Amino acid sequence: MSVQQILQSTINDLVDDTRGILAADESNPTIAQRFAGIGVESTEESRRAYRELLLSTEGLGEFISGVILFEETLGQKSVQGLLLPEVAWAQGIVPGIKVDKGKGPLAGANGDMISFGLDGLEARLITYKEQGARFAKWREVYPISRHNPTALGLSANAETLARYAAVCQAQGLVPIVEPEVLMDGEHEAARCLEVMEQVLQSVFAALFRHGVALEYMILKPSMVTPGKACIHRTSSRHIAEDTLSVLRRCVPASVPSINFLSGGLEPEPASENLSALNCLGSSFVPGSATIRRAPWQLSLSYGRALQQPVLQTWLGKPENVTAAQQALLKRARLNSLARQGRYTVALE
Repeated sequence: MSVQQILQSTINDLVDDTRGILAADESNPTIAQRFAGIGVESTEESRRAYRELLLSTEGLGEFISGVILFEETLGQKSVQGLLLPEVAWAQGIVPGIKVDKGKGPLAGANGDMISFGLDGLEARLITYKEQGARFAKWREVYPISRHNPTALGLSANAETLARYAAVCQAQGLVPIVEPEVLMDGEHEAARCLEVMEQVLQSVFAALFRHGVALEYMILKPSMVTPGKACIHRTSSRHIAEDTLSVLRRCVPASVPSINFLSGGLEPEPASENLSALNCLGSSFVPGSATIRRAPWQLSLSYGRALQQPVLQTWLGKPENVTAAQQALLKRARLNSLARQGRYTVALE
């Protein structure tokens, strides 16, 4: 197959109108923090056991189309001796890989961040592809303050995301482009919306410059929400309205799917917001009988919002694996309903 056919095949397997993507790509320091919260030591074996628990959940492929893995997981095996990417694909879950190498301060742009890992990316992608990965993910973060993001922060992060995406497509891997506008801070939802528009405009301008084929990528943005410390909260309906309005202004219709990150949201609000987005996105533009408000799939790529109940049930104990898998299956099913605009808190 040609590179374009390979990319289209992956998009076909990842994108539909009921399923989403599980983010299980926590770095070793991050998963150590998650494990510490449930009293489990983070070792290679405990990480392997936990991720096998996730990927071997029977029936998960009905609700989850892809999984983002950490580099370590690609080479790990189940207790039956199958590579964990094979365990995922056995039930139609496409394996992917996080490829950025973490973030640090951006020189010359006080308060802004930049992600590392472009050096040697092409060679790493070749290896990841041989290990079973069919798509990749790169995250850039955008703190909000009175001064951030700066013009330099916007351009540097957008350029990095575009360079990464272009290299991925050249190697036949679908890129997930993740510009995360952080929820940290006291900012109002209006300030988040303003920053989101700046971010998306800069990202898509860079993607165009680098010749990235938008038909063969997935966007993983934040939702438009007030900061965690903001005293003024907002409803899921308002979050959906603000989020959809900025997406309609900035994201070309050729992007097949927008898979939102949960960004620190608890499981229930993350599902509620996603359901509100799909209810609004499936309605029609006033005065038109044919144009939907959302030309893309509105899906999910949740990490903590899918995994939090799993960790709290598992607690590192083999006897809790079945119950933990049922917690994952429940959360995945509820988010599948949210994908269809059918989730309510009463279903919890």
